[in-house]
Amino acid sequence: MKKIRDYEIGIAKLSNKTHTFVFELDDAFFELFGRELILGGKLTANVTLDKTETLLTFYVDIKGHVRLTCDRSLEEFDQPVGVHEVFRIKFGPDNAELDDDLWQITTGTQSVNMAQHLYDYIGLSLPMKKLHPRFAAEMDEDDDSDILIYSSRQQGNETEDGDDSDDEDDTDPRWNALRNLN
Repeated sequence: MKKIRDYEIGIAKLSNKTHTFVFELDDAFFELFGRELILGGKLTANVTLDKTETLLTFYVDIKGHVRLTCDRSLEEFDQPVGVHEVFRIKFGPDNAELDDDLWQITTGTQSVNMAQHLYDYIGLSLPMKKLHPRFAAEMDEDDDSDILIYSSRQQGNETEDGDDSDDEDDTDPRWNALRNLN
């Protein structure tokens, strides 16, 4: 059984140069985080770490597939995943998240756990609408951005130049009262 600490990188003993780490992410990895979002999967995470005196730069590449539940049919299906992310950790007086991709840790920190970062990157790469591949053609039809669903403009009030031709008669009398305030 896998544990969260299986995804730690011991940074204290590393020299100041580039290091490469490979993590296999399978069903046991996703069990560590529950199975609400991702049921399982098989991925490989290649993490390249550039270590300097003051900064750790992590280049994360994740490839493989995860098992999801279709929002429409509730069937399980495999979703391909390809993630390329970079985040940095700098050394400072306390532990803090300074930005989404910049953290600060104390100089005495011995290791960095990559498990949550890997899980978050995978989760953020997934589509909002999880549809089985057999519904892909329907999804393309649903995403037609040329359809106007609602417009606050009234039809027929435009002149040939495109200007609105609001007549004073068509205007709500409350607006006329507001115009008189000027």
